[in-house]
Amino acid sequence: MEFSAEILLMLFVVALCAGFLDTLAGGGGLITIPALVLSGVPPLAALGTNKLQACVGVATSSFLLFRRGKLDWLALRGLMLTAFIGSAAGTVLIQFVDPTVLGFVIPAVLGIIAVYFIGSPFLRLETGTPRLGEPTYKNTVIPVIGAYDGMFGPGTGSFFALAGVSLRGLELIAATATAKPLNFATNLASLIVFLLAGQVLWLVGLIMMMGQALGAWAGSHYLFKVNPILLRGIIVTVC
Repeated sequence: MEFSAEILLMLFVVALCAGFLDTLAGGGGLITIPALVLSGVPPLAALGTNKLQACVGVATSSFLLFRRGKLDWLALRGLMLTAFIGSAAGTVLIQFVDPTVLGFVIPAVLGIIAVYFIGSPFLRLETGTPRLGEPTYKNTVIPVIGAYDGMFGPGTGSFFALAGVSLRGLELIAATATAKPLNFATNLASLIVFLLAGQVLWLVGLIMMMGQALGAWAGSHYLFKVNPILLRGIIVTVC
């Protein structure tokens, strides 16, 4: 496929904004996938190309958060593994869905997610009591969210953050930071499957990768400075 310079510049700016917002609140795919589809990219290729650029964004933010000591690798590696497995399974399944059907399903899923986040109750700003044990959380909730990311993806970071707050009792900023390496694991697994299936547009993906990296770099430096109330508002309204 060929794209004009204006379209490529627009996608770069979209990816930059998505990388910044995704680091802070998740939901970057709610911006990038519609932008790709509106640019004329077929649904499956839009999902695959989105994984390529999104993988760089969450990799950047995750690396910076680990390097600054904000995340614990030993505590997260098991969660990342089950997230990876769930995402790989979801991405394999989506390959068997008729692309014509995806043209209707993707906008419907985006709309449902938008309604959910706009109407969802405010998230807790302080640490609470876990409602689910760590093994159950790791082996059920995380792979299910991972499978969703493999099949569609938009809002996955927000879902991981929401699950951390509501089921593991984490405060909002800690849950948002923890969501980054989990989202990296799901994006990486999905990207590998999409690459094997030939559903990635490299030129578009590479340009958006640069925007994502810049946005994620800025977002990771701002995450622990942001007012939690503002962050909560971003999560609810980013759709």
